[in-house]
Amino acid sequence: MKRTVEILGIPFYNVSQNAFVDELMDAAVNKKRRFIVTANPEIVMHAQQDLEFNQVIRQADYVVADGIGVVKAAKSIGKPLKGRVTGYDTMLGLLEKANEMKLRVYFIGAKPNVIEKLKEHVSVKYSHIEIVGARDGYFEASDSEAIAEDILRSQADFVFLALGFPRQEKWISAYLDKFEKGVFMGVGGSFDVLSGCTKRAPSFWVKFNLEWLYRILSQPSRWKRALAIPRFMLAMKKQRRQG
Repeated sequence: MKRTVEILGIPFYNVSQNAFVDELMDAAVNKKRRFIVTANPEIVMHAQQDLEFNQVIRQADYVVADGIGVVKAAKSIGKPLKGRVTGYDTMLGLLEKANEMKLRVYFIGAKPNVIEKLKEHVSVKYSHIEIVGARDGYFEASDSEAIAEDILRSQADFVFLALGFPRQEKWISAYLDKFEKGVFMGVGGSFDVLSGCTKRAPSFWVKFNLEWLYRILSQPSRWKRALAIPRFMLAMKKQRRQG
C-alpha cells in the first residue's frame, strides 16, 4: 500500500527520487500503465479552484512533490516527505534507464523548434532509446484522438507531455483508458531545459531550493504565477489550525 501525505486534499506519495524512478521502471518493464502528476504549490492551489483538475489529480496513480513548498508543508504538519521528486529529474532518470534497456519513448509538447532539438539531443545522449513519436504542443483538441491512436500503435513504454498544467494532466486523464501499458507523465517546461533551449537553475540555486526564484528572475513574466506560493502558505496555516 502506498504511503501518502495529504496536503490541502491532495495525496502526495512519500517516496525518494531514486526509489520512485526504480518503481516506474519496474512498471514499464512489466508492461503496466501508470499516470504520474508532479505537483508544486501552484498546482495544488489551482486544484482548489478547478474541480475537474482536482478529480484528474485524484485519478493519478502517483502524485509527487515537485516543489520545496510541498515538502516544507508536509513537515509543518508532522508528516514529513522523503524529499522532492521533480518531473525533470524523474524524466532524466527514466531516460537513462530506458536507454540501458532499449525502451520506447514518445514526446509531446513544447514549441516546434524545441521538440526538434529535443529529438536531436536524446538521439545522441540516449542512443539506444527508440523515439517512437515526437510532436510539438501546438495542436487542436480535435487532433487529440489521432495522437492517442498514434501512441497506442507505437507501443511506447514512456509518454512525456510538456503541455503545461492543467492541460497535460487533463489530456492524459482523457485518453488513459485507451492504453493497457505505458508510463504517462506531464513534465511542464522540461523539454525546453533538456533540449538546451532554456537553462536550468545553477546548482547553487538547486541546492538551496531556490529554483522557483531563479525562474522568476530569469523570466519576470512568471511573477504572477509565484503569487500561488503565499496563497499556499496561508491555506496550509489554516489546515494546521484545523488539525
